Amino acid sequence: MKITIDLSELHKGQAKLALINDYSAKVVEMAGEGNEVVLTGPAPVWMYLILAHRLHGKAMTLKYLSPSTDEVIIFDHNPY
Repeated sequence: MKITIDLSELHKGQAKLALINDYSAKVVEMAGEGNEVVLTGPAPVWMYLILAHRLHGKAMTLKYLSPSTDEVIIFDHNPY
């Protein structure tokens, strides 16, 4: 299943590093297990990097999407 997560909906304007564990828990919950996950939306680079690390081993595939790119594969563990 494909799950798209807009990170701007998590931090509501300004992400705070002190809240990264809260953001992480929410993203891991939203992503589920073994799904294709797409992260998008305005957010700081540190947030994308930490969340990508936290989703490794949870998501089958992780992609990034911005207005200036198509989906960019961060990792893909789909054997097919």
